[in-house]
Amino acid sequence: MGFGHKSGMSSWLKRKFNAFELYTIDVIYGRNEGAWSAAYAGFLHALSWLFSGAAQTRWWLYQKRILHDQPLGCLVVVVGNLTVGGTGKTPVVEKFARALRDRGRHVAILSRGYKSKAPPFWKKWWFALTHAAESPPRVVSDGKAVLLDSEQAGDEPYMLARNLPGVVVLVDKNRVKAGAFAIKKFGCDTLILDDGFQYLPLKGRLNLLLVDKTNPFGNGSLLPRGILREPIKHLRRASHIFLTKSDGIRHPELEALIRTHNASADIIECAHRPQDLRRLATDERRPLADLKGRRVGAFSGIATPESFEKFLRDLGAQITFARRFLDHYRFGYDDFVEIFSAGLEQQVDFIVTTEKDAVRIPPGLPCPVPIYYLRLEIELIYGAADFDAAVERICFPKTGEKTF
Repeated sequence: MGFGHKSGMSSWLKRKFNAFELYTIDVIYGRNEGAWSAAYAGFLHALSWLFSGAAQTRWWLYQKRILHDQPLGCLVVVVGNLTVGGTGKTPVVEKFARALRDRGRHVAILSRGYKSKAPPFWKKWWFALTHAAESPPRVVSDGKAVLLDSEQAGDEPYMLARNLPGVVVLVDKNRVKAGAFAIKKFGCDTLILDDGFQYLPLKGRLNLLLVDKTNPFGNGSLLPRGILREPIKHLRRASHIFLTKSDGIRHPELEALIRTHNASADIIECAHRPQDLRRLATDERRPLADLKGRRVGAFSGIATPESFEKFLRDLGAQITFARRFLDHYRFGYDDFVEIFSAGLEQQVDFIVTTEKDAVRIPPGLPCPVPIYYLRLEIELIYGAADFDAAVERICFPKTGEKTF
């Protein structure tokens, strides 16, 4: 296979930590029962009270202007969610950025680069020593070329940069600094704040909030007992609410709950639709029909692996094995030994992963079994007119109407 076996304490610890986090996720979602799980859930519930207090205090400080946001003098569009992971945010950011770009806006996407590899300490130290100003944000794309890989940029920023020529993509925890850099360096007039609903220092004129229709608010608890980053009542902060992963059937109860907290926001319903299969490294494309009746292996490191695996089954694939890893998991040598060994043992036709996972696979990986990733795009089901109207208002404001 071209693989040997590597072992060591670091690999063992990585696997144990991965198993513990997966166990914690199972407890949060109520998948594990028993005395130990119940006791652990109680401990997490106590911690969630502390988290809730901190989150609401921070919001109150900004509301009362004790803490201040910093306007940058251009349009800011915020895309985010109330929950952690799994709402399908990246395709929505991509669709919105593409629509704005195609209508003549100069767009920059600002991301914190979750789980990206920060520059080494010595490099930061040397920059601080030789420059009076702060170090600039990392430029994933200057709108002309992709300049960083997924490890340096983070999974989502790299995917967005690769799929959106003509759009600037920047990574920095300080998105105020990154926004000012985008305006000064690249002449951007529109900033999209990726995963920015909780980033209060930079206020958005449009706040696009994503809600996973299959699991809107988890068990209703805040982190770490549940999946909420802030209380459900903060739905009121959204100007547009996207119900993602829709099955095409209206759910009046969910819409009524949303209207309880936000009577005016446009509600836009959308689904993630598979487009095709693309082979790792070569980008060879295969139609989705090629999955029907095929024996395939699957692996993913995303927040909701069930939805990915359901796509494959719905398309007719026979999943002979599935490996699940933590969201944003960095695959190691031993992981691929196990995945390819399972693929050869099960005699699969090929192995399928997600696009987000594909960007974390090392280039030049020897593949005794072909690996493809499933390319998804967003499709608007209800409220498409509201989406188009929002884009038109941004690009072509009425006389006297500000765009920021």
